[in-house]
Amino acid sequence: MAKMAISSIPAVIFGVLLNILDGLSYGMIMFPASGVFTSLGGMGVSLFFLSTVISQIVYTLGGSQFAGANGSMMIETVPFFHIIASTIEREIGQVHVREVIATTLVAYALSSLLTGLTFLLLGYLRLGVIIGFFPRHILVGCIGGVGVFLVLTGLTVSTRLPSDALDPPTWDTVRYLTRNIHTLGQWILPLVLAILMRVITSRWKHQLIFPTYFLVIPVVFYVIVIAAGLDLESLRGDGWLFDSAGTTAAGGWYEFYTYFDLSLIKWMPLWNTLPTQFALLFFNILHPPLNVPALSVSLNQDIDTNKELVGHGLSNLISGLLGSVPNYLVYVNTLMFYRVGGGSRVAGFMLALATLLILMIGTAPVAYIPVVVVGALIFALGIDLVKEALWDTRHRVSWTEYVTIVSIMVTMTVWDFVIGVLFGIVVSCIFFVVQNSRRRSIRACYSGNAAMSTVRRPAAHRAYIHEVSKQTRIIQLQGFLFFGTIVHVEEKLRSIVEDSNWRTDPVRFIIVDLTLVPGVDMSSAEAFVRVQRLLSAKGVLLVFCGVESESGVGKALANSRIFEEKGVEFFESLNDALEWTENEYLGTWFRLQRTESMPVGKSFLSLLGRCRAFHERRREVDRFHDTSAGSPRERCLRDAANRTIAVELGSSGITPEPLNTLLKAFQTHDENDHDVLVRLSNYFTRLSLPPGHVLWDIGDTPDGLCIKWLVGVVYVQLGRSQFSLGVPSAKMG
Repeated sequence: MAKMAISSIPAVIFGVLLNILDGLSYGMIMFPASGVFTSLGGMGVSLFFLSTVISQIVYTLGGSQFAGANGSMMIETVPFFHIIASTIEREIGQVHVREVIATTLVAYALSSLLTGLTFLLLGYLRLGVIIGFFPRHILVGCIGGVGVFLVLTGLTVSTRLPSDALDPPTWDTVRYLTRNIHTLGQWILPLVLAILMRVITSRWKHQLIFPTYFLVIPVVFYVIVIAAGLDLESLRGDGWLFDSAGTTAAGGWYEFYTYFDLSLIKWMPLWNTLPTQFALLFFNILHPPLNVPALSVSLNQDIDTNKELVGHGLSNLISGLLGSVPNYLVYVNTLMFYRVGGGSRVAGFMLALATLLILMIGTAPVAYIPVVVVGALIFALGIDLVKEALWDTRHRVSWTEYVTIVSIMVTMTVWDFVIGVLFGIVVSCIFFVVQNSRRRSIRACYSGNAAMSTVRRPAAHRAYIHEVSKQTRIIQLQGFLFFGTIVHVEEKLRSIVEDSNWRTDPVRFIIVDLTLVPGVDMSSAEAFVRVQRLLSAKGVLLVFCGVESESGVGKALANSRIFEEKGVEFFESLNDALEWTENEYLGTWFRLQRTESMPVGKSFLSLLGRCRAFHERRREVDRFHDTSAGSPRERCLRDAANRTIAVELGSSGITPEPLNTLLKAFQTHDENDHDVLVRLSNYFTRLSLPPGHVLWDIGDTPDGLCIKWLVGVVYVQLGRSQFSLGVPSAKMG
């Protein structure tokens, strides 16, 4: 352990330097630099280091699966803290200084408590992966908004302007920043130093360049001060050094605890910050589910995100109970800490102790840190975030996502961070609807003669069905059907029945195949109801298939009561729907023969009447078809039947059984020897089997050829709602 501790010293020094730099850049701006909060920079630094120490200790003692995890205050919360502090100050009033500060500190601690409880709940319910599905471009837009905020904050910190001087900037402020030579030098110098640092780090990638660069700047500053014999108090008065009154806590680093007095807290202003608190909470919970998997990949270490969320929950809960601010595992700091040899819990514990020492020393040394160092740090971090949001994503996201990112940044800068988050969510939802509305919900649309059921039928029947199935339209849908995609489906269904070629190419059935549809919203179900009423007026039956009654799609359609409408049928598969329409075509032709008193038609109807279940099901369909008598559909059916079934009936004589059934069963084969079938018929014996008798089961050894036949024109298999209509028909087993 001693050897491990010694080898970890460089990594610990590096980690402490990163914490100091972050503490200066974010702790100093944790409170607005105006009004009641003007002199609270040192208190913000103390809160930063306290939160960082708490997170580091929790992660090191097992709160994180990364042995060398680096915890830090959640720096992206600073803009939201400014909104909370300004709201409380505005409602309580600047004259009540202690009340404003006390209520603000409680609000900051409340944000940490809410974040901790949420992380614990998400980790306990194992919802870490689900949060990771949140649209990344919204988070990138929020990060870009934070970057713009940091750039503007860098201007105010460098020029010692109030934090709200650029919210929004006035013409006088712009003129002060650009025409005053002294002010121009105050913000241009740190901006140039920030840009120079990024140029250097773009060419050389060593981890120590960043901290070394910002350690050299104050050294050079004081060399110049000593060489020129400049007075520190004069420099502090001119804004080159921080005001000691604003950076030094009179009562030590723990001075902020003196404000935790129930008599000072104003509960109504605290209550009014809840909308911002929830926006902050929403923003906070997005980071760990994204950072943890990314760090897991970078370090090639398998990590359970839910366990990390529990660790984040504990660290934030403890931080809130101790009056500090939210914290999290920092991806960049942890990765660099590992690369310089800090990948152990010993190194993490040493980093926690070193950071605690910095906290105990207090914020007095901050008064001697040049403002240009903090300004350059803030500029560098802000430029990095803006670059990450705008430049790094230019070729990685679609134009709609890029517009969303830019719009979130603009909204956060011009109006408010909470409004920016909400605006980003709304814009993303709009773009999602628009993009998915353009996707093809109709996978295929074709005529019924392009697909037939698997039922084996006599050749004449198949020929007849092949011709008349042109009156069937099959539409295969795909994807989730919602109010954006159902429009195209509704237009397609309407175009089928409103076609100008209706009289020459009529439609009797429209089959809607929902096999590839995972869900249907209420708007889509209602659209089907509207279309069905149009189809009903045209005498067209709407047939749904590919959906089970107990599935989500089936329940959605049932809730719209479309199955209760006249002229709607429902099947679980496309094959069942095709078989039913084919039976309808055959049944329609035989009903037409009844009107002409054809013997075969009477025979068909007499047998059909004996099938009670089938007869009951057909009752309403018959009434529906009665409206189409003498229509173009009837003429097409009659013409097709005259060319197929009628020709066969006219040319066939009386053939004894079972030869008649053999001829029908094998007539679809190209080569049939009539004499062979005649001789074969002598080997068949008629068997009368009771209902439920098992003729053959899977795995049985075949011991003969069985043909199930029924003298007449309809074959009925008892116990199943399956009918094969024909004159006569047969199935082979």
